[in-house]
Amino acid sequence: MGNLIAEDSLTISASDKSFVNTELMMTQQFIRYTLTNYADGYVKRKEMERFIPVKKQDPLYLADSLLNKKHKDNKYFEDINEQYKLLKDALDRYVQIARKGGWPAVTAMAKKYHVGMASPEILNIKKRLQVSGEQPASDSSEVFTDTLENAVKTFQSYTGYKPDGTVTQTLIDEMNIPVQQRIEQILINMDRMRWMPTEPKGDLIVVNIPEFVLHVMENNKKVFDMNVVVGKEGHNTMMFTGDLNQVVFSPYWNVPPSIVKKEILPAIDKNPNYLEEQNMEITGTVDGIPQVRQLPGEKNSLGKVKFLFPNSFDIYFHDTPAKSLFSQSKRAFSHGCIRLSDPEKMANYVLRNNPEWTPEKINEAMNSGDQKFVKVKKPIPVFISYYTAWVDENKTLNFREDIYNHDAELASKMFSNHAGGMARR
Repeated sequence: MGNLIAEDSLTISASDKSFVNTELMMTQQFIRYTLTNYADGYVKRKEMERFIPVKKQDPLYLADSLLNKKHKDNKYFEDINEQYKLLKDALDRYVQIARKGGWPAVTAMAKKYHVGMASPEILNIKKRLQVSGEQPASDSSEVFTDTLENAVKTFQSYTGYKPDGTVTQTLIDEMNIPVQQRIEQILINMDRMRWMPTEPKGDLIVVNIPEFVLHVMENNKKVFDMNVVVGKEGHNTMMFTGDLNQVVFSPYWNVPPSIVKKEILPAIDKNPNYLEEQNMEITGTVDGIPQVRQLPGEKNSLGKVKFLFPNSFDIYFHDTPAKSLFSQSKRAFSHGCIRLSDPEKMANYVLRNNPEWTPEKINEAMNSGDQKFVKVKKPIPVFISYYTAWVDENKTLNFREDIYNHDAELASKMFSNHAGGMARR
């Protein structure tokens, strides 16, 4: 491959032939790798163009270019990805809002605003929601009406809050995210959709990390949704695909060495009876660190069942004894694995093609206390995704918080004049 540059810290110069040759040859090797290792037609040449870094652009210019100029690759992605097309339609609406000056800023003098209150700030809330379409434009009073409450509930629903119709400072902060920042968020997620592999037909389980929701699909039709808990920042749940092929009833929890070192050992130092109290045992030692596992039972951190889809990140679905977390709007609390709010429902669905596993037998296995592995007759594809902007089945544009800072990192690479912040609250 010639003389390639490989250093941790470099000052890059476009005039240096060594840098140019390195970039070109690495790009060439990437394309060769993709063509060799992916099935024919799985990743097309047009898709590969988007995998190579592009020049930064002004977000409004980029949006206008996608909306008003004929891009063969843009049309290609519209044809193969309905969600991409729906986001593009939403982009058009937000660009129109930006051209008219965006929405007005909202200020708060009270901690909360609700039905029956009257103040100038309430009129500002109405004006803000009139621009984005939730509130009828005919209402110009300073009274918090039932109509405004419904508008607020709609806004809360598509931004990931409990739709209680009450306006708090947190919700006002959400309303005050500039329209250009929302445009950037849409563009980032459109770009992210180009990177994802084509969703398979048939059964599919999708987890959208920032949404904290799992979706079960059959032939692109939703079967059911389920609230989930994902990894907290620093223990991020990764994006990947896999095939769910095993269910484990009454599982042991083999505690990862990192958790043993950072959490279990300090707990033992404070309380010598910690392992016994947590129904844990030491099964050996590796590199001086005890191997700890938690026995099946009520205290087990994996609950009564787990679902395996082999991957290099050792991430899986599982039950949890910490049920109260599912009632919260923001559910990033785990060490990286994905906790299910209704694991028994998932077990019945996954094993529906295994006739010997009736609902009664599944419930019995979950509560037996004896670990049992069950092979799924027809493995189900699993997509773990990260979308902070998407259009739902009701054709409603949704936004969510950039919990892992992925959008912010992409914005710094995509946009020459971006709004900043990327909806982190």
